Amino acid sequence: MVNLSGVMSIASSGLSDINNQFGVVSQNIANASTPGYMTEVANQTSLTAGGMGSGVLVGATTVVGDAALQGQALLQNATVSGLQTTQSALATIDAVNGTPGQGTDLASLLGNLQNGFSTLATAPDNATQQAQVVADAATLATGINTLSAAYGTARQNAQNQVVGDINTLNTTLGTIGQLSDQIIAAQAQGQSTADLQNQRNTALQSLSGLIDVKVLNQQNGDVLLVTGGGLSLPIHGQPNPFSTAPATLGAGAYAPGGGIPPIMLGGSDVTAQLTGGQLGATLKLRDQTLPTYQGELDEFSQNLAGRFDAQGLRLFSDPSGNVPAGGGSPVQAGYVGFASAIQVNPAVSANPALVRDGTEAIAGSATGASAFTPNPPGGPAGFTTMITRVLNFALGAQVQPGVPQPASNTTGLGPNGTLNAPYGPQSTLGGTAAALVGAESQDSANATSALSTEQGVQASLQNSLTSKTGVNMDAQMSQLVQLQNSYGANARVIAAVQAVWTQLLTVVQ
Repeated sequence: MVNLSGVMSIASSGLSDINNQFGVVSQNIANASTPGYMTEVANQTSLTAGGMGSGVLVGATTVVGDAALQGQALLQNATVSGLQTTQSALATIDAVNGTPGQGTDLASLLGNLQNGFSTLATAPDNATQQAQVVADAATLATGINTLSAAYGTARQNAQNQVVGDINTLNTTLGTIGQLSDQIIAAQAQGQSTADLQNQRNTALQSLSGLIDVKVLNQQNGDVLLVTGGGLSLPIHGQPNPFSTAPATLGAGAYAPGGGIPPIMLGGSDVTAQLTGGQLGATLKLRDQTLPTYQGELDEFSQNLAGRFDAQGLRLFSDPSGNVPAGGGSPVQAGYVGFASAIQVNPAVSANPALVRDGTEAIAGSATGASAFTPNPPGGPAGFTTMITRVLNFALGAQVQPGVPQPASNTTGLGPNGTLNAPYGPQSTLGGTAAALVGAESQDSANATSALSTEQGVQASLQNSLTSKTGVNMDAQMSQLVQLQNSYGANARVIAAVQAVWTQLLTVVQ
């Protein structure tokens, strides 16, 4: 004998389950292109009573996950984001540096000055050519100033970005913590956590762009977040756990302890433990890459001014007409930031004939430049001694015949002496200029090349993750058709039961 109430109950539970599955499929289709979204699956359990089917029980919706693959994808996101940050900043510097040999790079500008002196040597009394030499020197000094300003601007932008990234980091961690609290509570009550997990995955995607982070899933639904530097990121009970402060950075600023605000967590400086991603790359630009570039340029500037001055022509100086001395501790202590101030000596600008005559007498020494006496007022119009000293020695590898130029500093650079150039000491100013521009251009090229490679890896990982956990539209549409058919079948069963009940009521009446 057919139990009509049982049949009605089974069909009704079937419709309830199908409606639930419709909702899950619709959610999947709507989020097919959402980064980090994992396919949700509606779960159900068959009910039996006395060995006979009695319907279906709608279970908690879950997600299709692959923790290992997701972890790799998050780490790769950090790698790509960091390279994008680096490549963007270095491309700006690269543009200011100019293309070697194209007339605007340091080596070319120095070459123009050398050519100016060579031309002047053929007609030392030519006032027009004397003025041209001063103009070439001013163009070189301006090029140095411009490059130094570009370093400073990029570094200040990095500092501003760090402040913004810390605010974003705090907000993102707060979101992850709130979602985790809800997941823990829902899981404890046997409720679905799929939507919450997908929301948390989206937040984790954002976090991975900021910083290198490993996600450790916990049994209760929570997650532990650990940076590549070994720092555990707090997501519970600590609103805005990280802090730093805005600052205006000069060439003499350095970290730690040199005027750059640290990133604090619980009273400790954790700057060094925040690695990878946009934040890690920005910190490296601010504290290492850009200060190293500034140190290299300061060294070139001091060498440029000092080598001319040693021969008796103070062609380059600070605005007061002084040339900063070397030999400090750290090695650049006396001329940090000099590249931003170097200019043509005001005395030479006022009297271009000094590029022929010289500005000062040199006593001479066995280890330095030889003796020199400037051309006095009214002296020979064809005086070439100063010009010869510039071409042979100020711009050459020797300070006088048989005596090498003092080695330029390539280690212990910067305000605290911790930075090193990637090239060795150069014997000539032209060599230093070429090495400086070449090294910085290579950094930019390396970042661009690495970014392209890592983006390929990222795409491959994302494709693998999507194929395993992402939304397959064909599968979802096929499931939608099946659900529609099942819905129709259950609806027909209910309609048939209702018809039987109607007939029975008619018979009874």
